[in-house]
Amino acid sequence: MSFGVTATLRYNSRFSSEGLHMADTQPAAGNGGTGATFSIEKVYVKDLSLENPGAPQSFMTQSTPEIEIGLRTRGEQIEPDIYECVLTVTLTAKSGDKTLFLVEAAQAGVFTIRGVPPEHLQPVIAINCPTVLFPYVRETLADAVGRAGFPPVHLAPVNFEVLYQQQLAQAHAQTQPPAVAAN
Repeated sequence: MSFGVTATLRYNSRFSSEGLHMADTQPAAGNGGTGATFSIEKVYVKDLSLENPGAPQSFMTQSTPEIEIGLRTRGEQIEPDIYECVLTVTLTAKSGDKTLFLVEAAQAGVFTIRGVPPEHLQPVIAINCPTVLFPYVRETLADAVGRAGFPPVHLAPVNFEVLYQQQLAQAHAQTQPPAVAAN
């Protein structure tokens, strides 16, 4: 069985700024207030789930399965200047109406972000943090699919900046009143 990936990609991002205060986002002392600091404190698997519902019959499938890929990100402040970002990727492989496998990995990271103006913080968490986490979750998913008895699925790189801009454009379009046609 080979996996020619026919992918459907879904993406959504959520940032929680609860408890975020201006004092929490001011430039750090000692850097002269001239630059931002972005550092990775920890990268870890927060959750991993694998379902192999049709085994062992699913291993006999000769057709190339379709793979749906779902991406979600979320970020939240956990301490002043410390943020957790979670990138969740879901892979669902189907052959016809039968699910061959479903694997979901939530790759998380703790990041120190200092000196970034509040209006630029959400893009840093929605673009830069998932970009750091993606290679890790990609490896976790390929390993899990291989351990389930299938050929590993190797995801292509993802441009989180483009996805973030698309999400902003969609949100902006939804808040605009519909155009009225002139007669």
